[in-house]
Amino acid sequence: MRMTLHTDYALRMLIFLAVRPEAPCTVSDVAEAYGLSHNHLLKVARRLAQLGAVTTLRGRAGGIMLAEVPENIELGGIVRGMEESLALVECMGAGESACVLTPACRLKGIVAEALDAYLAVFDRYTLADLVTNRQSLAGLLGVEMEASDAVASA
Repeated sequence: MRMTLHTDYALRMLIFLAVRPEAPCTVSDVAEAYGLSHNHLLKVARRLAQLGAVTTLRGRAGGIMLAEVPENIELGGIVRGMEESLALVECMGAGESACVLTPACRLKGIVAEALDAYLAVFDRYTLADLVTNRQSLAGLLGVEMEASDAVASA
């Protein structure tokens, strides 16, 4: 299985927001830190807001920020919510399958089991697990941390 860029960018955006939780940031801040397309990240932010992972704030002091503490943002839910389709093979998708083996094929069950295992790994982790090294991440992302945050993450 290959994770879509949309999901990859969503996880990266959440990491960025978790590294600097004290104030809202802009999608442009995230785009600049990662060298990614602002337009793609706007779509990602909208979807994360629909999933309840981020809050969007309008106005001059607006931006985006985590809607929950990182410990409450489950990676499995984010991956499921961001992926347009988790159909790894044609017969798992919506609609009729063109494969002639569909009525007797056992591959679909094996692929479904593999997908369940893949998602089960994400289900074991939260955003907090991704940012236990906040200070290192902040340095790589060019994010300044408050002194109390830097000490807490050391």
